Amino acid sequence: MSNLLYVECSPRKQRSASIEVSRAFLDAYVAARPSDTIEVMDVWNLDLPEFDGEAMGAKYAGLSGATLTAAQQAAWEKVGELAQPFAAADKLLIGVPLWNFSIPYKLKHLIDVVSQKDVLFNFDGNGFTGRLTGKKAAVIYARGLDYFSSSSPTPAAAYDFQRPYVEMWLNFVGVSDIATIVVEKTLFGPELDESARTEAKKKAALLARDF
Repeated sequence: MSNLLYVECSPRKQRSASIEVSRAFLDAYVAARPSDTIEVMDVWNLDLPEFDGEAMGAKYAGLSGATLTAAQQAAWEKVGELAQPFAAADKLLIGVPLWNFSIPYKLKHLIDVVSQKDVLFNFDGNGFTGRLTGKKAAVIYARGLDYFSSSSPTPAAAYDFQRPYVEMWLNFVGVSDIATIVVEKTLFGPELDESARTEAKKKAALLARDF
């Protein structure tokens, strides 16, 4: 039995392309592996702490080996609580809409909080080692336009801070087995929107059966 963590990153819910395709993935996954467990992490419903003075103090105390104050310890325990589902999961599913050529700020906030030494990665003074090794991820990217196709006026290398960032982060924390599905042109009118979602859901269902 495996544990799948689904990270939901869109606030649009019933209108969201990333959620619709992710749910198609989940439906097929449950049908193929009914004994597996699924945990849903909705970044819009998380109590994400400010990474403020106490959290920063805890971070640097950990780096230097200093003893944490009570307030710093409380802040660091919250970091650990938010990171725990990633450590407990065997597989990750992340639905990521494109916002201003990048990712939603709530997802970035979560990543900034949990990506810490001795939490999601190790650092020995010479290099970094991710702590989520042995896991795999499926990422659903949703885009309103065809921003990064060969015919787009916005070249991928200069404008795409969505997929490269997510894949860099996953690799950094130790996840190298990454499958991706892109659904785009969802702002090109109802007909093209539905067609794009339908095609992406078919791909998601196929991916989920062997995931």
